[in-house]
Amino acid sequence: MARHSFFFFFFFLALFLQHLHISVGLPGRSLAAATEQWQPMQCDAASLNPSSCSSYLYVTPQGRSLSEIASLFNGSTSLTQPIKRRSGSEDLLLRVPCVCGAINDTMSGLFHDTEYKVSPDDTADSINSNFSGLAWNVIPTANKTITVHLLCGCSSMASEGVVSYTVQPKDTLSNIATLFRSGSREILSLNAGVTDPDFLKEGWILFIPMGVASSSKRKFGGLPIIITVSISAAIMLLFALTIVLRLRRRSLVPNVEVPKKEMERVPSNTSIAILESRYFPTKRIDDIDPFQTERPVIFSLKAVGEATANFDEKRKIGEGGYGMVYLGFIGTHEIAVKMMKDSKSKEFFAELKVLCKVHHINVVELIGYASGEDHLYLVYEYVQNGSLSEHLHDPLLKGHQPLSWTARTQIATDAARGIEYIHDHTKACYVHRDIKTSNILLDDGLRAKVADFGLVKLVERSDEEDCLATRLVGTPGYLPPESVRELHMTTKSDVYAFGVVLAELITGLRALVRDNKEANKTKSLISTMRKAFKSEDVESSLEKIIDPSLKDNYPIEEVCKLVNISMWCLSEDPLDRPEMREIMPMLSRIHLTSIEWEASLGGDAEVFSGVFNGR
Repeated sequence: MARHSFFFFFFFLALFLQHLHISVGLPGRSLAAATEQWQPMQCDAASLNPSSCSSYLYVTPQGRSLSEIASLFNGSTSLTQPIKRRSGSEDLLLRVPCVCGAINDTMSGLFHDTEYKVSPDDTADSINSNFSGLAWNVIPTANKTITVHLLCGCSSMASEGVVSYTVQPKDTLSNIATLFRSGSREILSLNAGVTDPDFLKEGWILFIPMGVASSSKRKFGGLPIIITVSISAAIMLLFALTIVLRLRRRSLVPNVEVPKKEMERVPSNTSIAILESRYFPTKRIDDIDPFQTERPVIFSLKAVGEATANFDEKRKIGEGGYGMVYLGFIGTHEIAVKMMKDSKSKEFFAELKVLCKVHHINVVELIGYASGEDHLYLVYEYVQNGSLSEHLHDPLLKGHQPLSWTARTQIATDAARGIEYIHDHTKACYVHRDIKTSNILLDDGLRAKVADFGLVKLVERSDEEDCLATRLVGTPGYLPPESVRELHMTTKSDVYAFGVVLAELITGLRALVRDNKEANKTKSLISTMRKAFKSEDVESSLEKIIDPSLKDNYPIEEVCKLVNISMWCLSEDPLDRPEMREIMPMLSRIHLTSIEWEASLGGDAEVFSGVFNGR
């Protein structure tokens, strides 16, 4: 037994001393030039490694409101969170997409881009100060809108993301590590320019990996090291003796196999268990990467809770009639978790049944699900830019730039392709039944995905290829007349709702708006469109209702074509409406023509401002 004890002791001691040798080597390195602190984190644009990630910018508000900050930094107010310093001041962390871009012919770096209108009094330093010291290589041109590159970072070691942070007065490495739940050694590993841990210069930009366990809490110096070695040696010796005693005791007792406890999951009631076996008859998948399998994974409640910080209110990114949506993290992956009450179990399993069979770039991806005593949870891919509704209706107040015409035609084409897929390219015919701008999500490149399949209906096809359903559901302003009159829902109901979406893309108006003459009444966008469409001078009437945020930057011929498709979809008689497969080629042609129109302008600042980053 003694022989085994000393073996364990020297084995662990050797590992510890090897690790310690690396630690004490840090103070001996020379001080780097301050200019090294301004270099972006490098990436490989050719292999796209990393191609993009979500990261945080550390923002000092400087008296600005949340919406002003989100607009300035090209972010979203829903992705901000306060962070309090020891001094009592409160700053912000803003989550933004971080993309690999070329710096020159031989080097690429990670940036988050935004647009800035330069005033005559602006200097490079004042602009950098506006962006909390995070701007890289600013070249101001008076009265012009410039692209500002903000330094950001990606790292697999950071479970909660990387923060771009400008060193403040009186900052120390340990204080910064504490502020961001990081470790000094981990910070140094991402910032090669910091060669002396005891020296930080105000204004330096550091990349801070959040949510990592610190491996550098120890002090530097001889006496602390000797004390640490002595204490660690004693602990390791006791540990080794304990292991040997347990092994010896275990050899005297016959082996008894203990079954593994199944992952925690309690159905809320018997009906949920029945629905689960009917709609999704699959076994639980343990020890599997949920992002590498095409089958939805059954998560434990503990995993879902940890991913969302126990459903922290700061993580809430959406709320609707069927539940709340939270931002979550599994490793370095972002997810969206929809939490639904168990009374919505039918909607839960209806959505689960469809999405576990549907895999399309323009349909939001289901990663997995979980269920418990009071709530049900759907786990989706996180779509970074929120809903189309947020980008169309008062976008600046929600931290978004107005969409350009070409971006709108791309979104229309993407959404139509997603709807066409569930109508025509799945084994069964599905009717979404709740197509609207708030159920069309945009990724960081403004590409659209159809979401929220809680009302989807799996229906049989008749000889006339018609899909039949009998329950009135959906959202006012998007419902076709036959649904209201006869409780009749078909694929043509989705087509009608898509016509309303096109009308919103053209006008920027909501499906239902308050009547200016009678405040207690609402007016439908459809009636506004029909009035303009039936006027003697259609083009002039349309120009009066086209979204003013476009600032006359659109090809009127293509706008008229899109209006024609919208009105075709909004035909009173469902038999007169097109199928989605009929309008797809038309939308694609409008988009391609719009791209050619845009290219012919040669980069006019008003057209390209703030809407084409990452498109």
